[in-house]
Amino acid sequence: MPEPDLKDVLHALLFVADAPLSVQTLCEATGEPAEAVEAALRALQEELAARGAVQLVAIAGGYQLATKPEYAFYIARLLNPPQKRLSRAALETLAIIAYEQPVTQAQIDALRGVDSSHTVRQLLARGLIQEVGRKDAPGKPALYGITPQFLHYFGLNSLEELPEKPQED
Repeated sequence: MPEPDLKDVLHALLFVADAPLSVQTLCEATGEPAEAVEAALRALQEELAARGAVQLVAIAGGYQLATKPEYAFYIARLLNPPQKRLSRAALETLAIIAYEQPVTQAQIDALRGVDSSHTVRQLLARGLIQEVGRKDAPGKPALYGITPQFLHYFGLNSLEELPEKPQED
């Protein structure tokens, strides 16, 4: 049996993955150098862009297969997912954490002007934020930061893709 093409191997790996795969992970899985993997990913990306309903996207520091946007209506109709929108409080808290991380609960509360403990617990439960350490201060409060799931949820590849932080007057 002939050795499969690297592009096809990557396609298979990405197909079975439930999260974005980094170039390093793909190199380890295939035994190929980064240059070869990156070239094969580009070729696969071009091939998928030219035909079919699936595309290869760079997201959350890796690569993942996803359906093209023009098929979203049909997929939503099939899956009919329950609405899980983030509340205004959750979005405010996420913005503070994304721009100020690492940040404590007290810092979040001070910036928002209200108690955010419930919102922080909800964001932790959804995997959008995580504890990234403890502040060297009395009580050793938890420090929070965003997760790869945050990047995935908002369709970002990295934090550099966030809009510029508004300047305070």
